[in-house]
Order: sequence, then structure tokens, then C-alpha cells
Amino acid sequence: MSTPLGRRDFLQGALVVAFSLAAPAVRGANTSRAGGPPGDLQKHPALDAWLRIGAEGRVTLKTGKVELGQGILTAFAQLCADELDIELSRLDILSGDTRHSPNQGTTAGSMSMPEGGSAVRAVSAEARALLVRLASERLGVPGGRLQVRDGTLSDPTSGEDVTYWSLVGGKALAHEATGTVSPKPASERRYSGRPVPRRELPARVTGETAFVQDLRPEALVHGRVVRPPSPGASLVAVDTAPVEALPGVLKVVRDGSFLGVIATHEWRAHRAATRLAELARWRPGEPLPVDPHAWLLAQRTRDTVIRDVARPEGPAPTRTLEASYRRPYLLHGSIGPSCAVALWTDEGLTVDTHSQSVFETAAAIARMLGLPPERVWARHHGGSGCYGHNGADDVAADAALLARALPGQSVRVQWSRQDEHTWEPYGPAMVTKVRADVDAAGDVLDWRYELWSTSHGTRPGGQPGNLLAATTLAQPFAMPAPRNGGPPNYAADRNALPLYAFPGQRVTTHFVTALPLRSSSLRGLGAHANVFSIESFMDELAHAANVDPLAYRLRQLRDPRARDVLQKAAERFGWASGTRRPHHGRGLGFARYKNLASYCAVCLEVVVEPTTHALRVVRAVLAADAGEIVNPDGLAHQLEGGLIQSLSWGLKEAVQYDAQRILSRDWSTYPLLTFSEVPPVEVALIDRPGEPFLGAGEASQGPTAAALANALFDATGLRVRALPLTPERLAAARAAQGSGQ
Repeated sequence: MSTPLGRRDFLQGALVVAFSLAAPAVRGANTSRAGGPPGDLQKHPALDAWLRIGAEGRVTLKTGKVELGQGILTAFAQLCADELDIELSRLDILSGDTRHSPNQGTTAGSMSMPEGGSAVRAVSAEARALLVRLASERLGVPGGRLQVRDGTLSDPTSGEDVTYWSLVGGKALAHEATGTVSPKPASERRYSGRPVPRRELPARVTGETAFVQDLRPEALVHGRVVRPPSPGASLVAVDTAPVEALPGVLKVVRDGSFLGVIATHEWRAHRAATRLAELARWRPGEPLPVDPHAWLLAQRTRDTVIRDVARPEGPAPTRTLEASYRRPYLLHGSIGPSCAVALWTDEGLTVDTHSQSVFETAAAIARMLGLPPERVWARHHGGSGCYGHNGADDVAADAALLARALPGQSVRVQWSRQDEHTWEPYGPAMVTKVRADVDAAGDVLDWRYELWSTSHGTRPGGQPGNLLAATTLAQPFAMPAPRNGGPPNYAADRNALPLYAFPGQRVTTHFVTALPLRSSSLRGLGAHANVFSIESFMDELAHAANVDPLAYRLRQLRDPRARDVLQKAAERFGWASGTRRPHHGRGLGFARYKNLASYCAVCLEVVVEPTTHALRVVRAVLAADAGEIVNPDGLAHQLEGGLIQSLSWGLKEAVQYDAQRILSRDWSTYPLLTFSEVPPVEVALIDRPGEPFLGAGEASQGPTAAALANALFDATGLRVRALPLTPERLAAARAAQGSGQ
């Protein structure tokens, strides 16, 4: 795990690099690129914001993007080591530190490689070019004659050499990146394009301090927060005296409906919080809607037509098909409940957090506490599980409030499993409706798509009202009005625009601003429901036209890379094979994530037990095109992990609740896919050297959900349009089919 830099360490031996616009490219293959520095380098052009070359011979890469299990820091290390010509073992990485890392925003949206990876490659290439120029001046030889190996620049003619650290140790070289230095050609790279072991895994395997949950700083005490029994409830009264008298209790903290306790040991904090909950009296909030989908359709909405293309005159449709699909509220299901450690001193607040939005969360906490932003120092540490907005930001706010009440002590707040399940922001429930007018061959002439959803984006964003605790204080912060931020394909309507070449299209987003249950970002955002809907309906259209589902898709796709991915998946799966087994079915799903990131196609084989209606996936094949590949193992792991997570969503997961409270409070009431239920997964990658990096971490969720439902239909003839596909739901669908409903 990276060690935070102190200010003295930061200044000693630092590399501060930038070029004038006229700086020459040293490597012969370099060519100037228009448009300035790529990716996040445009926001942070000073090379010193990214790189530190110390006099001791260590190189530190600094990044605002954080490791969530996606392997991004390993990929960044490969890019940096290649361009700087250093060994990977010489490279340290400082990640997600609000004092020392460039602010690259939230690590989300599969944008780490397109934004961060391109910046790391460019900044490393420019730094090497500058260092070669400095060595050329020091040795008095042409830069083109120098050879670089692990930070040592040598002149093969004279035998003289000089190192990066001897050139810049103790110096400040104030230059900025321009994007005019081309990276190495693929043939000269040692690390990029090859599998490299993940940097963060050894500590996790050997039980070292790897997660924020493992941190045990000096002067450590433990905090717990008591939440209401139901969403929206407010604290009426609580007798704190019996709890304050318990052994080890240091302080009971109440601020409005925010109620917490600090104790010397974790178990004492847990016992004190349990007793505090028994003594608290709450006023209930508004009842919860027991049917989230009916509730969505009944709400006032903000309607946006995100695509409206009129079909040119031509043949009249011969048939109209329509369907509606549903997704439930989903948990992030983090294996380790959220945790944070906070320390309040005269200098300000330090927070160790596993937030994906370290900078924005620090800003929101500063506003909540009335502190200048620079007095809140947030440092990222890995958390055991999450892609999206789980409880990490909220528990950081909890720890900050408790630390303020007990200065000088590091306060560790660990949520319980019940806290995590009942108070994290959920992935929203969604409803979609699709209608297609088709011609005599079954091809789509006019496509109509509508979706209903609450917000997928209530991350802190610098706003304290998006922190759970801040909304419950005596002087509460109001939650900002939810919005469907960004352009089409951004949040609720992510992947709502079909990639297929339909002549007429109208796509409408019905955005619901009310929030009966707190919802926010879950891996893929609206893409999971939208791709599930579109690709399920494409399967329905194919069967209605009596056309093979693969052939049907291919004849309506114009993007050659999309076609390549579909054909690659089908080839590896053996789609053309006519061999079929009883109760088995196969299904296909495809999408290009956000219509601008990775292409992904998934083929599944399932078996359905005819008596119990249990659905099991027995084989999975995934093909993907993520542009240029940096670490094929890391890319395959992301895609495979997304497929498995989507199978869990599609087979088992749904938040259960009644009108008063959340009922999914543990793993028995919110089951996940087990290890024994995970099928063998084959991943086929299409490498595109020289093409831009395409984010892949969220590419496989939607295609997998659709492939699952389509395989179910192939096996049973049941078209089930609501997730998850539980035995109870399949039995009901079979009964409805038998009754002719």
C-alpha cells in the first residue's frame, strides 16, 4: 500500500517538469499531436503534479484515481514504467490523496483508462524526453545517442552515464506538459500489452494491512452511529446517562437526529450503541411504496426526448411488437461493511476512507463541519468491495462528526452488516417500455423506447446534503435536488440509445425526482436495465421474425467493431452448433458501453430444472474490444467479474422492504450468487494497438442480464421481463402460461 508523503518528503528531490510549447521531441519516433495534453493532463499540466523522482532513486507516480479492485494502479504502473524506462520495482504509487495527488474527480464510469491512463502515458513520455535532454547537456552528447535503462542514461561511445536522480535530485524544474511528445511504439514497450501481477494483491492474500478496515493508528478509539428504525424517521428523545455510565464509553454524541457513541474498544462501542438504540424514541417517516415499479409509473416526471429521428418515407410497417421490463432496487453488497478513520486536531481533520470520490467527499465534509477545504485531508485506502456509491462516503462523515467531538483521538467507525444493507444508497429500480414497428422481414422500421428511473447520481459532489449524517443534524443540510446529470447515455439513460441502425427512433427519459428510498450509482448505472431491455427485446424481435438472434443483430449493425465482437463471442461459444440438450438453452446479449466505451458480447448456456424451476448457468463466453490493451489479465478479470456480478443480480438480488422498513438486512434476506453457482467463464479479447483506451469495468453487466433472460426463453419458452429470475418468478410465469394469461 502506498505511503502518504509528508511535506518535507514531497519537496525533497521532487521533479517539477514542464515544456514550453516549442520543446523538441527527443525520441526519434515522436510526432507532435494537436489538441494539447490528453485526458486529465489538460486539467493538471504540471508534471510535478504526477511524478516525483527522488534523490534516493525511487520514482513516485501520483494519481487521483483509486484502486477499487479493478487493477487500475497496476495498469498505470505499466504505462509509466514503459515510458520512463524504469523497472516496475522502482515505482511507487500515491493514490487518492487530497494533499498530494492531482484531483481527477471520481473514480467511476469506466473512465480511469481513457482519462487517467492516457494522462499517465503522456506525462511519463514528456518527463523522459526532458530527462534525456538534461542528460545530453550534462554529458555533452546528442540526446539521440543516449540509451536509457532503468533510469540510467548511457552514451555507448564514451561509456559515460548519468541517472535520473542525479539529474533532478534536489532541483525544481518548473515546466508543463504539452502533449507534443509521442509515446513509444508498441514494439519498444516492455510492460504494456502484457499480463503483469496486480500490485495490491500480495498484501490482501497474506493478511497485511490492505483495507481501510485494517487500519489501527495510534490513539485509536471506536465509534458507532445509531440509525433510525426506518428511512425518514427523526429522533424524539434519548436518555444517554445509562450509556455514558457503561465501561469504556468515552462520549455519547447527539446532534439533532445524529446519535453516536465513542468507546475505548470496538466491542464496547457496539454494546453501547445497542443500548443507545434501545433507549432512543423515534418519530416515523412517510410510508414506503411497497411496489416500486407501480410507484415509478405514477410519479410526476421530468421528461426528456434524448433522440428523435423521423424515418424517411418507405414501406409501411406490417407488424408492431411491444414489451415492458423491470429492474428492482439493488444493493452494492460490499463484502466488508463500510469503514473510516478520522482524526481531529488543531490543524484540521484527517480522514482515511475508501470513497471513490475522495476529493469531492472531503469537500462535502469540510462544508458540513464549517471548515476551509484545505483543512480536511482525505486519504484513500482500499475497501473490501464496491463499484459505485455505497456507504463509504457516509461512514467518513460519521467518523468526522465523532472525531470533532473527541479531538486528538483517531476515531474508527465500522458499520455493521445491518447498517450497510439498510442505509447505503441503492441502485435504483427502473421500468422500461419498448415498441417496434417492423417490416415484412421483421427488421425494425420505427423504434420507441421509454424509461422511468430515480437518480443514479447522489454522490457527495462537494455537497454535504448528499451525506447521510448531514441531513440529520440539528441544523440539517438539505439534499440537493436529484438530477439526471450529463448528456444522454450518462446516468438513468445510459445505453438507452440503441447502437442498431433503426431508421426511425424516439427515446424518452422519464426522470423521477422523488426518492422514497435513497438511490445512487451502482456499477453500470442505467446501462444494466437499458441493455437488459433492449437486448431482450431484440431477441423477441428475432424470434418473431423466425431469424437466428445473432444473424438478426448483425444485419442491423453498421459498426464493424460491434460486428467483430458479436462474431468472436459466437465463434468461441459454438453458436452455429446444432447440438441441443433437454432443458438447456442459450442466449446472447450485446452492447457498447455508453455507446462510446468497450464493446462486449456475452453468450450463456443455462439449464432449468423442470420441477423446481431452478435456473443455473452452466457456461459463459464473453468477447470484448476495449481498444488498446495494457494488461490483458486485468481487463479479463474486470469483464469476468462484471459478468458474475450481473448473474447474481439476475438470478437472486432484490432489496426487500415493506411500508415501514428495509427487510433485506443480512445475507439471508439478500442472497448473493455463491461460489458453487459460478459457471466457467471464457473471455476472448480483441486488442486494438494504437487505438484509444476504452473503459471496460462496466461493459458486461447489461449484456449478461439480457443473455440470461434470452437463454431462459430458449430453454423453456418463458419470456420473463422482470429481474431477478428466481424459481418463484419462473413458476408464476409457467402457471400464467398454462392458464393462457
